[in-house]
Amino acid sequence: MSKSNASPAQGAPRAKSSPSATRKSASGAPRVPLQPGMGAVPHPAGTTFRVWAPNAEAVAVIGTFNKWSATKNPLQPEGNGYWATDVPTAKPGDEYKFHLTHQGRSFDRNDPYSRQVTNSAGASVVHDPAFDWGDDHFQMPAWNELVIYELHVGTFNAPHTDRVGTFLDVAEKLPYLRDLGINCIELLPATEFPGSRSWGYNPSNPFALESDYGGPQAFKELVKQAHQQGIAVVLDVVYNHFGPGDLDLWQFDGWSENDGGGIYFYNDWRARTPWGDNRPDYGRPEVRQYIRDNALMWLEEYRVDGLRADAIAFIRNVHGEEDPGAELPDGWSLMRWINEEIDQTMPWKITIAEDMRGNAHITETVANGGQGFDSQWDSSFVYPIREALTAGEDADRDMHAVAGALAEGYNGDAFHRVIYTESHDEVANGKSRVAEEIMPGAADHYFSKKRTTLGAALVLTAPGIPMLFQGQEFLAAGAFNDTEPLQWANAEHRSGLVHLYRDLIALRRNQRGHTRGLGGQHTHVFHINNTDKLIAFARWADGDGGPSDTTIVLANFANQTHEAYTIGLPGPGHWHVRFNSDWRGYDGEFLDFESFGVEAAEGEADGYAWHGSIGLAPYAVLILSQDLKEN
Repeated sequence: MSKSNASPAQGAPRAKSSPSATRKSASGAPRVPLQPGMGAVPHPAGTTFRVWAPNAEAVAVIGTFNKWSATKNPLQPEGNGYWATDVPTAKPGDEYKFHLTHQGRSFDRNDPYSRQVTNSAGASVVHDPAFDWGDDHFQMPAWNELVIYELHVGTFNAPHTDRVGTFLDVAEKLPYLRDLGINCIELLPATEFPGSRSWGYNPSNPFALESDYGGPQAFKELVKQAHQQGIAVVLDVVYNHFGPGDLDLWQFDGWSENDGGGIYFYNDWRARTPWGDNRPDYGRPEVRQYIRDNALMWLEEYRVDGLRADAIAFIRNVHGEEDPGAELPDGWSLMRWINEEIDQTMPWKITIAEDMRGNAHITETVANGGQGFDSQWDSSFVYPIREALTAGEDADRDMHAVAGALAEGYNGDAFHRVIYTESHDEVANGKSRVAEEIMPGAADHYFSKKRTTLGAALVLTAPGIPMLFQGQEFLAAGAFNDTEPLQWANAEHRSGLVHLYRDLIALRRNQRGHTRGLGGQHTHVFHINNTDKLIAFARWADGDGGPSDTTIVLANFANQTHEAYTIGLPGPGHWHVRFNSDWRGYDGEFLDFESFGVEAAEGEADGYAWHGSIGLAPYAVLILSQDLKEN
């Protein structure tokens, strides 16, 4: 079942578990106690600095507060590899680094826990976590009510090509997303990476918000404004590897084996990933704590409403496959630990996995031996649906494959999967937007528009949590990259298509009170015509469904008009057309084909005791349901 929203108000972040001590001055009088927490912890009397460097022979903190002197503020060992000191003169906004000595060699490193850096190759910044959240009583929608919009901060609303977009630029478009019906945005990774342009999957400072995006305060402002608009925020996090560029975690305290990455990484064959030999050591307690602290920081300090964990197949297996000889049980248990803690302390917040292996155990509960994610990106939907949409000939569209994609599920829960036709991965890496794949170089062609919206209608009616990718609603063309901003003029130019998406989302969220079944657990694909390329399925929420609950979706995957196409119907009475994707109001090239409601007639069809006939345009989708007063 989807989770409810009986959630308490957002609370203050808990203190991280870490050593603390009270120091004494040279005269023996007590000084300000060392504050708990890792990294730089500012307080009214200064700043406590703490770092884990088990192989260092000496550690000092250098910064603008001591003119970068390596002798003025040494850290004292606390045991178990931790070092700490308090600097009365250090305050928020000061820059700093740790100065470490190992085997007689000294070097400087950025703070692994730094919330802010000047840039990925620069210095750490003492960050003041205080922020005016205002009257933030936002409640996360239940999973079956979510409609996710994935976006890349740098290109989503960049003002021009010579500057990347920022968190505040994203915030400017929140009213547009709200009006579209979006109630959850998912951000590609936004932690500090080398340079100003990246997808974000090369984190150099995992705790710091990307400086070119505006840093931590601007990110909090984005979350605050999103909540004010009724929009949840999910953040993409990368724990399958760190780096590889500008990575001060690499050989952090000088120690390594086999020329590996040192204390934060595996130093043997388990380090190998498709992105370098930089897989974190999931078996080392301090590294496990580091990743756990990172995940909880976003949920607590930054009040994000969920996390999407990137490529977790490479956290549970060296090769990212079902390879028993390369399993990483410590990676599996780490993700399970994090998910279990989130479920115990913040059960209304969602965790989404990108595993893409169709493994039901990813979203099975921890109590039942699973990894405990709430949902996962579903390859069983996107691949067959995209293939059916982009095939050059109608004869090549496989309705049985489409039916399988619609019926797929995990652990008996329709919302254990996130479904989509476009994501950052599916419109790049040698692939393009669906419209571009259909008609290369002519994404605005009639066939592109018809079949792209056909796919969108399935995303927003099929069982699962639907997700759109930035610009999909106004037919963004080409392939996604991190240098080309979205062309927002197309939102006006193709306002009819935006209207189509708005109508679909309203039906998906049952905002008009007639299509509750689209958010229900039950799905029945009852009509498959692989000759003429049509498919129909029913969705419902309660019991056997009924008026204003049971919702019928009929989709035509061929360039063929049907004057009166007959399908079975789950009940007697009148079935209203709630949506017709061929309406000319959506696009001037659409046919506006007459697809009126249908009166159910007695007589068996498709396993039902009633049936009806209805008009259907080429590559069109109809959504039908009944009013409560009927039957």
